[in-house]
Amino acid sequence: MTEPGGSLIELAHRFAVATEYHDWTGRRVTVGESTLVAVLAALGVSAATEDERAAALRAQDRDYWSHTLPPTIVGRAGSTSSFWVHVTHGDPVRIWIRLEDGTVRTGLRQLENFTPPYDLDGQLIGEATFELPDDLPLGYHRLHAQAGSFDAGTTLIITPPSVPLPTRLDGRRTWGLATQLYSVRSQRSWGTGDLTDLTDLAVWAGSRHGAGFILVNPLHAAAPVAPMEPSPYLPTSRRFVNPMYLRVEAIAEYADMRGRGRLRKAKAAVQAHADRSELIDRDTAWLAKRAALQRLWRVKRSAGRELAYAAYRNREGRALDDFATWCALAETYGADWHDWPHDLRHPANSAVADFAAANADAVDFHRWLQWQLDDQLTSAQASAVQAGMDLGLMADLAVGVDPNGADAWAMQDVLALGVTAGAPPDEFNQLGQDWSQPPWRPDQLTAQAYEPFRALVNAVLRHAGAVRIDHIIGLFRLWWIPKGSAPTEGTYVRYDHEAMIGIVALEAHRAGALVVGEDLGTVEPWVRDYLRDRGLFGTSILWFELDRDGHGGPLEAHRWREYCLSSVTTHDLPPTAGYLAGEHVRLRERLGLLTRPADEELADDRAAQAAWLAELRRAGLLGDSDADTDEIVTALYRYLGRTPSRLLALSLADAVGDVRTQNQPGTTDEYPNWRVPLCDPAGQPVLLEDIFVDPRAAALAETMKAQVQPPDSGTRNG
Repeated sequence: MTEPGGSLIELAHRFAVATEYHDWTGRRVTVGESTLVAVLAALGVSAATEDERAAALRAQDRDYWSHTLPPTIVGRAGSTSSFWVHVTHGDPVRIWIRLEDGTVRTGLRQLENFTPPYDLDGQLIGEATFELPDDLPLGYHRLHAQAGSFDAGTTLIITPPSVPLPTRLDGRRTWGLATQLYSVRSQRSWGTGDLTDLTDLAVWAGSRHGAGFILVNPLHAAAPVAPMEPSPYLPTSRRFVNPMYLRVEAIAEYADMRGRGRLRKAKAAVQAHADRSELIDRDTAWLAKRAALQRLWRVKRSAGRELAYAAYRNREGRALDDFATWCALAETYGADWHDWPHDLRHPANSAVADFAAANADAVDFHRWLQWQLDDQLTSAQASAVQAGMDLGLMADLAVGVDPNGADAWAMQDVLALGVTAGAPPDEFNQLGQDWSQPPWRPDQLTAQAYEPFRALVNAVLRHAGAVRIDHIIGLFRLWWIPKGSAPTEGTYVRYDHEAMIGIVALEAHRAGALVVGEDLGTVEPWVRDYLRDRGLFGTSILWFELDRDGHGGPLEAHRWREYCLSSVTTHDLPPTAGYLAGEHVRLRERLGLLTRPADEELADDRAAQAAWLAELRRAGLLGDSDADTDEIVTALYRYLGRTPSRLLALSLADAVGDVRTQNQPGTTDEYPNWRVPLCDPAGQPVLLEDIFVDPRAAALAETMKAQVQPPDSGTRNG
């Protein structure tokens, strides 16, 4: 590995690219020159030679001084901050702000700034500093700088200092179910779980067992063509939703459709196929459901429904048009836009507009599908709250998108090409991870006033009382891997976390929602404190909660974090019954994912589990005699109740005694990730109706209810 030189290090630092880092063992690692050059290239910076590096440094200086105002200014309500202004040296400048409500603020105080002027093509440019007052209202405003006849403007974002807890929680702790919706089908769904199934599951958990939320896998859109991508964490779009989750019969126009008998036969065939299949077959289910939805789209809508559809299209605007157009293009040319005719590879090209006009019905069908999803998600959230849930749906926001998909096509100017996001090696993924997703370009996010990110967060909170943000550390720094390189050959790129977390806080504040950050893995120590200060919850998984400052064994319950979503397991591990059997080690051995002998891994795992069993006995949750799997699982979830964590989660897979892993990180086709149906301990599929009468599920749900109720309290009904 070639050590980077001084000019390359300086250039990397200017673009927030790490030249060294500490790995999960605490070892300091120097990033190689080839990695830095490739990552800078993805940021539009040529740095292969000394001449290129010198030119890039000069260009970065010129770019900074040629802007009158920063591309985006971010401040916090209740605190002062400052920003710079560049004007001809010696010229007076007037600053004013037009707030969201149209009112104007003037009189900003100028601060001292002794920065020497810069010679920009023979003109001296001076820098002034102004203070943002602490009483600006929350929102997206416009700040202006006026010097003579010249007027420049930029976006000013004022964020809340902290996200308040939703008033419905009223200071209480609560519990919820965590589920992979596609795996939870019912007798009435079309081969996979859908939004009506989600609604029914929420009503059961909320009304019968006092659950406060239901955490569902990302419902983000997949490409509408076969083979449909199974991973909810590799979507074609994060802003829009997968129409596979629609319940056909819940669409209003279904009542007016002729030939419903044909649809019932089609659904019966899909269900029969699902009954015979060992794995979830999204393609068969979608093929049948799409044909039914196409027929429904043609049914004449009432005048009121037409108005509602027009209002939806108007609200979603260009983003909806681009997404629907991409879907129609994908059905014509395939799901990888890089393989399309050259003039269709960018949404701004005139050929794309021509295609949309020539295929108006195909485009409108995909717009209409998103409208139906908006309706059914609205109904699901309302039903969950009506059933007594404090929060209702807890949405899940994936880290990124498919590089060949709709968002990558529509937003290719703000995504980094030539690299993929991932994670460096850690204790449980010792080869690192490559998620094959293009990361945000931090410079382009700032240039666009974070509008794509703002729209995304707003969309995911539209139908939810809470959101879980997967790998929230990626809003601070993200592991970039040059294409063609191993995950170990990446480096971190930093983002403006004050802006990105601030926007999350602002959107959550406006939605009255709670935010949970998945902050597992390699995390800088100060990050969790920062998230807590901003009112965002963290995530604790029991198996990972270890006393790293002491003996290395289980972290005692009273030392867990309070503002946290705590669970025994997660979707990247086997259900607890499988974990207790060592399935997570044996599976990684079969797939070649271990970096040391399996016997050593199993020995360490047995020792770790023995330590947890000892901790359960010390806490009085497990007897001294041999306990069976069900008793241990119950004791582990009761242990969560001993922690101060405000949110507790029960895996639905644990509730029914499932054993198989949903997803094995570090694999694609080597394991049937995201295609495993919900099953009982014997491996037999469990339908939604079975859950409602399952004694094991009811008992674990009541265990969770008991953990969140204050002592001597009565049963809480919504």
